[in-house]
Amino acid sequence: MIQLYVDADACPVKDEIFRVARRHRLPVLVVSNRRMGLPHDILIQRIVVGEGLDVADDWIAVRATSSDLVITADIPLAARCLARGARVLDHRGQLFTDESIGNALASREINAYLREMGVLGGGPKPYSARDRSQFLNTLENQIQALLKVQRAALPKELS
Repeated sequence: MIQLYVDADACPVKDEIFRVARRHRLPVLVVSNRRMGLPHDILIQRIVVGEGLDVADDWIAVRATSSDLVITADIPLAARCLARGARVLDHRGQLFTDESIGNALASREINAYLREMGVLGGGPKPYSARDRSQFLNTLENQIQALLKVQRAALPKELS
């Protein structure tokens, strides 16, 4: 069964995820360090983990499998989920892959160093309608790919 894991504390596309998940009848596990308002829906499960650094990440990382899709902007979490075979994308629609995660981790470290040195300032660029559209497109494509894998694994008489 395909599940969508959402690293939810700073996720700006939860409503979009819920809408797409409903259309495909897929369960969504919304993982956060604090209680947040979510729609009452049998497909949406709220997971509130303990306080602390990376507690939500750890919860997701040990459960994500090759039949799951993880939505996170956390690059180290993305790497951990990829190592378990899960598909991972961020809220802007960037798909993390085994080929791209090394560069993403390296860029993260370089940017952290430059911020510490005072060379790099500011935060991420503002979230745009184009980012939202790209996210929805990538989310749909990844769900379709997972559904195709799932159908291929079924015995012929059930597919």
